[in-house]
Amino acid sequence: MKSLKIALDWTPNANHIGFYVAQQMGFYKNTGIDLQIIHAGEDHYKTTPAKKVELGLVNFALCPLESVMSYQTKAIPFSLQAIATLFKGDLSAIVCKSSSGIKSPKHLDGKSYASYKARYEDAIIKQMIINDGGSGTIEVQYPAKLGIWNTIENNQVDATWIFMNWEGVIAQQQGLDLTTFKLKDYQIPYSYSPVIVVDSNTIKEQESIYSNFLNATKLGFIYAQENPDQAAQILKPHLPEADKSIDLMKCIKITCEAIGDKKSWGIMEPSRVNEFLKWLQEHQLENHNLKADSLFTNSLLTHH
Repeated sequence: MKSLKIALDWTPNANHIGFYVAQQMGFYKNTGIDLQIIHAGEDHYKTTPAKKVELGLVNFALCPLESVMSYQTKAIPFSLQAIATLFKGDLSAIVCKSSSGIKSPKHLDGKSYASYKARYEDAIIKQMIINDGGSGTIEVQYPAKLGIWNTIENNQVDATWIFMNWEGVIAQQQGLDLTTFKLKDYQIPYSYSPVIVVDSNTIKEQESIYSNFLNATKLGFIYAQENPDQAAQILKPHLPEADKSIDLMKCIKITCEAIGDKKSWGIMEPSRVNEFLKWLQEHQLENHNLKADSLFTNSLLTHH
């Protein structure tokens, strides 16, 4: 058995369903992999998942594709590369409480936003406001990452970025009306999040094991798509206490609508990544000559 570790981008939630299902159903074991799943709650996000890859603490991590751009362009670049995306579509949105009276992004001028400190995040929010006719003067705050949703619930901030298949469902259950803004509706060609990343220098020698890992993960997601109730039972014991009452079936169904099918799972479109890169350059957010093919590879998904 080959021992591998993955660092999740958050505490366990519906985005991670495929990993827990594949682990529980023995899909990893069947390909000779013993997978250890590490989540962000274990160290309260002290070390980001991507950083854990750089430090050699884990083989894989989940993060937005922007983190890959960040690592490849820092002062001492690191060869982080995405090998699969969990979702074809963007399940995230910028949200605020409907009771706040914020009807569109331009109304976020002068309001507060809870940021995860992700690369380009604050700039994306400001540009979204500008694209909607505002001036982009939003006040950005940086609460503890895992407590960001609570800052919206408790009216400490006006807006933040959430996953509709998780916090979106929590809000609905609480009877909390949210106004949501999708990036694509405001001319922001966002790419992929989260993606599975590795140190690209390890790909050559680990090619078949990484490929097996992705295949087993895909089977986990497809299984969840076909058996949401069983998938919910598998995920539930892993959830933080505070999330145990969530409507998991609903979360899993929304999640699995976005994963594609057996043939297309995980595959990233170069055109979509290039469009986002071009957008970043046009808005002077990035002046590097990054190319889609350095940021990700689909080769491990098609390797047999």
